[in-house]
Amino acid sequence: MTDAAAPLKKFKATKGFFIGIDSDGCVFDTMGIKQRECFCPWTVACFGLQPVAEAARECRVFADLFSKTRGANRHKTLKRILSELLPNHPMVMQRGFKAPQPTYYFEWVDDPKSVLSNDGLKKAIAEAKNPQAKRELEQALDWSLKVNQAVRAIVKGIPPFPYVRECLEKIKPKADVIVVSATPGEALSREWKEHDIAKYVEVIAGQEMGTKAQHLEYATKDRYEKDHVLMVGDALGDLNAARKNNALFFPVIPGRETESWKRFCDEAFDRFIKGKYAGQYEKKLIAEFDACLPEKPDWEK
Repeated sequence: MTDAAAPLKKFKATKGFFIGIDSDGCVFDTMGIKQRECFCPWTVACFGLQPVAEAARECRVFADLFSKTRGANRHKTLKRILSELLPNHPMVMQRGFKAPQPTYYFEWVDDPKSVLSNDGLKKAIAEAKNPQAKRELEQALDWSLKVNQAVRAIVKGIPPFPYVRECLEKIKPKADVIVVSATPGEALSREWKEHDIAKYVEVIAGQEMGTKAQHLEYATKDRYEKDHVLMVGDALGDLNAARKNNALFFPVIPGRETESWKRFCDEAFDRFIKGKYAGQYEKKLIAEFDACLPEKPDWEK
């Protein structure tokens, strides 16, 4: 069986520094349109949430755009919505609506051995012996495939944030660069090639190659010196992936993306290359970032 992560595991360091960059919501302003126009409609349609569609939309937008789970794997976020956020939404409680609880699917999401991708779902479906488990996994795969189809049809022509291209041009001569993302690889490649920025990165790693933490581990372990690896991202999952690999982190702050990329271009990257990034400078940036992503939605406060 072909190892999808082989391009990362065989990655060769050619420079003394490494930068991993997230894509959705970080390089491209695609998070909002994907969640509102692709994920929301199909979450409602595939899981029978029509009676509380407005609540489902609010939960989806909060979970994936404006909370500490922003940018998480789609299956982890769907589980959070169905098992935690939606049941506690005032509209859902007032109407006595019972949010679906696909227990076997939730178990698959929580299993550390699961590969949380369409291929991972197909494998789990093929191995499922319980008919109900098979139905739940097939329902999740149907939802995921329909979301991907909607993304292909709707999310087009969205350029990188201002200063991204300038940053990539500045980074390229001094650091090895890869895309580190939980988005399907097909969508990533299409977006990066569409805007002619794929040429700045060595590998475009999507969900098929593992988690973001695994992407960084496969590409950097035993290849770079301490404080020579940096992750650029817009979600706490990106920060956690960096920390699991003892890497530094630069936050692209939601709602302040242009300002963040300008700061990276004008100041942060130079500090990274000169060994002046770790410590108080990084802590200050991360504190700003953490403050903009709440844990609980307004309706639970």
